[in-house]
Amino acid sequence: MLGVIRQRVACRGIPTRNFERGIRVVASRSLSSTAKEMTVREALNSALDEEMSADPKVFLMGEEVGEYQGAYKISKGLLEKYGPDRVLDTPITEVSLCLLLINCSICVCNIFHSLSFYMLQAGFTGIGVGAAYYGLKPVIEFMTFNFSMQAIDHIINSAAKSNYMSAGQISVPIVFRGPNGAAAGVGAQHSQCYAAWYGSCPGLKVLAPYSSEDARGLLKAAIRDPDPVVFLENELLYGESFPVSAETLDSSFCLPIGKAKVERAGKDVTITAFSKMVGYTLQAADILAKEGISAEVINLRSIRPLDRATINASVRKTNRLVTVEEGFPQHGVGAEICASVLEDSFEYLDAPVERIAGADVPMPYAANLERIAVPQVEDIVRAAKRSCYRSSSLAATA
Repeated sequence: MLGVIRQRVACRGIPTRNFERGIRVVASRSLSSTAKEMTVREALNSALDEEMSADPKVFLMGEEVGEYQGAYKISKGLLEKYGPDRVLDTPITEVSLCLLLINCSICVCNIFHSLSFYMLQAGFTGIGVGAAYYGLKPVIEFMTFNFSMQAIDHIINSAAKSNYMSAGQISVPIVFRGPNGAAAGVGAQHSQCYAAWYGSCPGLKVLAPYSSEDARGLLKAAIRDPDPVVFLENELLYGESFPVSAETLDSSFCLPIGKAKVERAGKDVTITAFSKMVGYTLQAADILAKEGISAEVINLRSIRPLDRATINASVRKTNRLVTVEEGFPQHGVGAEICASVLEDSFEYLDAPVERIAGADVPMPYAANLERIAVPQVEDIVRAAKRSCYRSSSLAATA
């Protein structure tokens, strides 16, 4: 049939090469429309499952990861498949110690004060670091990364610094993972973004996935890596579905740490983002395109190491930069990107760098104030238009 059509096309003077190219495009679109979709939750679960199956040294530990199958069901089915020796439920250490101290005398409380403070911060994180010292590969789940503050001594001083302090004799192959950043209505103490916190620490690798491809490929890379990795997920993305290729679904699939992804090519302005903000930035790029502004969207994926080469190459093409993040503006990821561009590509800039970040206040609890405290799509649109010296219109931000 294709041969008959080719003959008729040739008779009409239309180059068959162009015709065949068109056929291939239509075919590829048909195939892509039937591509498998996977939620971020499923991507994380499958990555954990495959890495635990491939390497008996990998195990999962944290609050409610076993019997309850994870607070966000990331570890669903893993306890049944691998057993309690490799999927370990841990107690809520803070609660148990507080109950203990309440029943103790004042004298005993004073004696054990320093010990209890240490134990509060140590808990299962310290156990995981110790297991990594001995060659195991723990995956430590925090119910929220805000709780990692109780364990930050072990993350920074025990995990991140041991390889350097031992002159390379000790490797610490451990992953610290869980939801990071603002969710919805959980207040100031459960809404912080830790990308800049941990991204400033030598010895750690810090990853922040956006899509299912990111989540699957980066978690596999984190588990296989010989160094401690902080893996910052987002609670609001767990249920989001993304198309995934056959390559992504392959058990050998793995993304390189330290490499960003250009989600959308453009020529007028570069916009960098990570985690949930990538989705907002892509929406902003669609709005900008309707007004004739071509935005290049870079999904950072890796906070530390930061892919400075990809960022600077894009800025040298577009001559403008907007950085987007949920975290606080001072000493943020965007500030580091700005510094990198000013150091390496200053002469290419045609406009001041624009930074979009969360408000410099603790997260409000009220929904209306919470929305104002985190970046929105319209904020990104306005910043990109300022960078391009284009006045904002209500239509663009509606």
